[in-house]
Amino acid sequence: MKPIWIVDDDQSIRFVLEKALARENLPTRSFTNPREVLAALAKADEGDGPQVLVSDIRMPGGSGLGLLEQVKQRLPGLPVIIMTAYSDLDSAVSALQGGAFEYLPKPFDLTKAVELIRRAIGESQREEVAEEGLDTVPEMLGQAPAMQDVFRAIGRLSQSNVTVLITGESGSGKELVARALHKHSLRAKGPFVAINTAAIPKDLLESELFGHERGAFTGAQTMRRGRFEQAEGGTLFLDEIGDMPFDLQTRLLRVLSDGHFYRVGGHSAVKTQVRVIAATHQHLEQRVKEGVFREDLFHRLNVIRLRLPALRERREDVPLLTRFFLQQSARQLGVEPKRISDAALQQLAAFDFPGNVRQLENICHWLTVMAPAQVIETKDLPPEVAEAAEAGPLAAAVLPSAEVYARPQAAAELAPVQAVGELATPVVQAAASMPAVATEWEQGLQAEALALLAEGRTDVWDILTRRFETGLIQSALVVTRGRRIEAAQKLGIGRNTITRKIQELGLE
Repeated sequence: MKPIWIVDDDQSIRFVLEKALARENLPTRSFTNPREVLAALAKADEGDGPQVLVSDIRMPGGSGLGLLEQVKQRLPGLPVIIMTAYSDLDSAVSALQGGAFEYLPKPFDLTKAVELIRRAIGESQREEVAEEGLDTVPEMLGQAPAMQDVFRAIGRLSQSNVTVLITGESGSGKELVARALHKHSLRAKGPFVAINTAAIPKDLLESELFGHERGAFTGAQTMRRGRFEQAEGGTLFLDEIGDMPFDLQTRLLRVLSDGHFYRVGGHSAVKTQVRVIAATHQHLEQRVKEGVFREDLFHRLNVIRLRLPALRERREDVPLLTRFFLQQSARQLGVEPKRISDAALQQLAAFDFPGNVRQLENICHWLTVMAPAQVIETKDLPPEVAEAAEAGPLAAAVLPSAEVYARPQAAAELAPVQAVGELATPVVQAAASMPAVATEWEQGLQAEALALLAEGRTDVWDILTRRFETGLIQSALVVTRGRRIEAAQKLGIGRNTITRKIQELGLE
């Protein structure tokens, strides 16, 4: 990973940021003035530049604003964070208008500073992906007939700007389809902007989508463009559209209808030329019946629908994807790619992958790190795959994806339910009346609840809530390699909330 460059004439500021970032395993390089930075940029190769630049605004031998201007000329996609004393706030606002990613007022909270730098790293990585293009690696992999149907649909839509709704389970690759639709469309030269509507708090989502004017609300120090404006001339991908708040659905419908919107706090209409691609793992028709999704918006989005198959529906693609992800993980970690035996591949292909392609990718990354030999055997596969194989095909189909939900004794306790006394009959009746449409994890949760109720427990809510929260947080921390702030963002909760929950649940 490329380093974060820190520019400040104050040694204490440099020291504090270096140590804080080192604790997050983020490399740094420090400078005392803009001249040193420009000299280093002139000598740096293409891959040796900074990931993010954090610069003071006033230093001997140059201005942070002047440095920003020169850096943006050379590296327009580089996120630059301007540090400033409160007295320099007006200058910082000017810096934002000049292309700075954000400003960091002094004295700053170290945790917030690291969080801001991580956000900037994410932006930098998105820019790198955009610059590299999608030709360096395959856009999508799949030989199964169901995936070939998806590829053909993308080809047919290549000359159209029609709105597309992508459906499929979480982790099946809906964003990859959206990116492929953009790349092969008439708008390929324009930007591709993605936003997960379920991951952003309701109070912030409107501003994220439509932008805001200066002074529109507390903290709005400057005008900010929303995702619709950022995607001008290109494609806007609205992921998890089924979770969009009802009142915002009305605003989205208006934009899709006439191509105009207002920024938060604004009085002038902004016209946009954007192709919208939406995605959801939910059954939108059912959401409409429940009254939580607008029917007119559903019909506006549902012009062309692409259904992406779950990985268990295209098992023949598992070997191809496994080898690709093993190669990819090896490149990321700088190690020799591992090979996988036919027996291990066969066992992987028999697994149902409740997390779909994303889960297979994580498993391959785990194997690259944890498998002791260069050839991966069945004994090296992660516990969830091995346990599913031992339990047989039926159990494999309903095995929860996180061990925290597993309670092996539950089935044994349900069998002799007559021994529980008066609770037995209601529990059996409840089990018989289980809705058939429940998903696999919901069925497991209901079975566990019935087992606890059959015991006569009165703390079922607390027990299952604790397990549920533990599973969510542990899964998010696995995906983010233990980074709490990023895990909180992915879960849609606050930094303080995840810290408190980790303490309460004993996950330290």
